[in-house]
Amino acid sequence: MKNISFGPAGPFDGCGFLSYDAPMVEKSPLDYQRAGVNIDEGNKFVKMLTPLVRETHRPEVLSDIGGFGGLFCLDLKKYRQPVLVSGTDGVGTKLKLSFLLNQYNTIGIDLVAMCVNDVAVVGAEPLFFLDYLSVGKLEAEQSLEVMKGIVEGCKQAGCSLLGGETAEMPSFYQEGEFDLAGFCVGVVDKEKMINGRSIKAGDQIIGFASSGLHSNGFSLVRKLLLEQLKMPLDGFVPELKKNLGEELMTPTRIYVKSVLKLVSEFPVKGIAHITGGGLTENVPRILPKGLSAVIRRESWETPSIFGFLSEKGELSETEMFRVFNMGIGLIMVVPGGVEEGMLKAAKGLGEKAFLIGKISEGSGQVCYG
Repeated sequence: MKNISFGPAGPFDGCGFLSYDAPMVEKSPLDYQRAGVNIDEGNKFVKMLTPLVRETHRPEVLSDIGGFGGLFCLDLKKYRQPVLVSGTDGVGTKLKLSFLLNQYNTIGIDLVAMCVNDVAVVGAEPLFFLDYLSVGKLEAEQSLEVMKGIVEGCKQAGCSLLGGETAEMPSFYQEGEFDLAGFCVGVVDKEKMINGRSIKAGDQIIGFASSGLHSNGFSLVRKLLLEQLKMPLDGFVPELKKNLGEELMTPTRIYVKSVLKLVSEFPVKGIAHITGGGLTENVPRILPKGLSAVIRRESWETPSIFGFLSEKGELSETEMFRVFNMGIGLIMVVPGGVEEGMLKAAKGLGEKAFLIGKISEGSGQVCYG
């Protein structure tokens, strides 16, 4: 114990202050790590990540990881009128399932898919991708698993992981949680842009199979299956023929390479990426005024997860088609007469494709028959 003197109150000692026995507070010098940010862990993470990032680099990349900005030298000789196309997105509340399952190696594929598929629908080739990973406490191994998925997604899309940001923000997130966002830039010749303006009545709609839920509707999925029905993520579901967590975490399909190949061989008029809002909300985004899309509901194979959700939640067909992709992750609109050739070509590229409907005169909506 050590005497600590406080202000005058009651009996005084010779110095005019009350003598009070109290434990001495040992003060440690404050640094960034004590404040919650571990620079050494960050450096470890960058060292582990660097060889993975280099695996995605196209010849146009001029910079390595760790610089202030990523450098990409666009070969302008390949384009008459190059138009840059950008897209940014996240993976929504699917992240919550990643936390609950302690599974992080596929969520990055979802992140890349949500961005590059959006860029590809105008006929653009994704060139490079940047990520933003924000964590409460940086754990290099966990973050590396996230980045492995991003690297895999970039490989599937044929684009370079050019850079990104990893932010450690103590006390901002719950323990073990993080946020994730992505940004993609692509390029297309202006004369080859696909914008839907030439779509007319009689054109055919080809749908490309999704891999499942992709990255949309998970607020409803979690509310229904985890909160109301209290289903365990590691439990086997006979209707799905797999564990629930395995089904829900299936990565979003990346269509980029198939799209670029098909638009180079067929007169594609319009493409829509079927994300939040389903077919009901996304197909009208590419339709000229005065046209509608007539979709034949039974023309494709619907993955069992959608019927399972509909039954368990007593969800109407209208709600299902406004929330989920229902087994169609992307659609293309083509002139009548080329659909059979495209279906055959799509199959050769490893895609499951279906003739799901046609364009008719209407008021800009999707009609299901």
